[in-house]
Amino acid sequence: MFLTKSGEEIFVIDAHIHFWDGSIENQKNIHGEQFVSCFYHYHTSLSPKEYHWSKDKFRKYDEQTLINDVFLMGYADMAIFNPQRLTDFYKEPFGNVEKESQLVKKYPGRFIGNGNFDPRAGEEGLNELEDQYNKYGLKGVKLYTAEWRGQSKGWSLSDPWAKRYLEKCRDLGIKNIHIHKGPTVTPLNIDAFDVSDVDDVATEFRDLNFIVEHVGLPRLEDFCWIATQEPNVYAGLSVVMPFVYARPRYFAEIMSELLFWLDEDRILFGSDYAIWEPGWLIEKFMEFELPEDIQEETGVTVDLSTKKKILGKNAARLYDIDIDTQKEKIKDDSISKMKKDLTNV
Repeated sequence: MFLTKSGEEIFVIDAHIHFWDGSIENQKNIHGEQFVSCFYHYHTSLSPKEYHWSKDKFRKYDEQTLINDVFLMGYADMAIFNPQRLTDFYKEPFGNVEKESQLVKKYPGRFIGNGNFDPRAGEEGLNELEDQYNKYGLKGVKLYTAEWRGQSKGWSLSDPWAKRYLEKCRDLGIKNIHIHKGPTVTPLNIDAFDVSDVDDVATEFRDLNFIVEHVGLPRLEDFCWIATQEPNVYAGLSVVMPFVYARPRYFAEIMSELLFWLDEDRILFGSDYAIWEPGWLIEKFMEFELPEDIQEETGVTVDLSTKKKILGKNAARLYDIDIDTQKEKIKDDSISKMKKDLTNV
């Protein structure tokens, strides 16, 4: 929980984190190292130097590191796992739903574990999706449309099989569809992350929420034109957030576009941990103000009320979380006790 200078508490939900295994031992081929190395380049290029990790730690970090960075030092009250499989590159999934579910159980009330699907798996994959739902009680899935599968180097949300999977999500009550629509990651193809297919499915599946992670960057304009006419399309700020430090003017331009075209109720904070640690992202975001010239041109501001919605309230609404009730549930849990121990040192 972030505490403002005036003593006001902000409930924080980090809506996009990972617990990955990109270790050399788990890499199936050179593409596994290419993928995690590209992540690492983003990490070192856009993070303050004091938050740079070693390459070995970045490839595979442990549970306590995650708990420390996300909750103890990172201000989050809750966090949402959004795993990608990448099993053409890794022996075990890069983001492992089962592994993450163990943390969901171990720290009740702190994590939400999303699942995933790949429509190229056909009927078998539909059954697997239902099995995930029954086993983990999914409220959301993470989709990676540029993921390789055999000879295929990507798929579209508009594909007939993809729509069958979305119909399955609707039938099961999985309403939050997180989609990577942003920068490419080596060796994946950027065209397979194009945001245009969101327009089609958002219109067809009005009862599903499409959270476009990374807001379509570098196709921000395309994303905004889609989201302004599709009220079930949301902006996920992972990848956007580090620019608050590395390129503050660019960050201001992105935020002003999102607030102009969408509104403050459809923007969700995500750190993309462990590419970036949430603590410094949130601190710099809380200090952030839109430059006056941008405010004058767009007529939007980023005040405390807006920041509260982005940092937690919007994700809470999508995931049916009553914040007051949730505060009560976690106030004396193991993570709260760890925080108190740190404070008392």
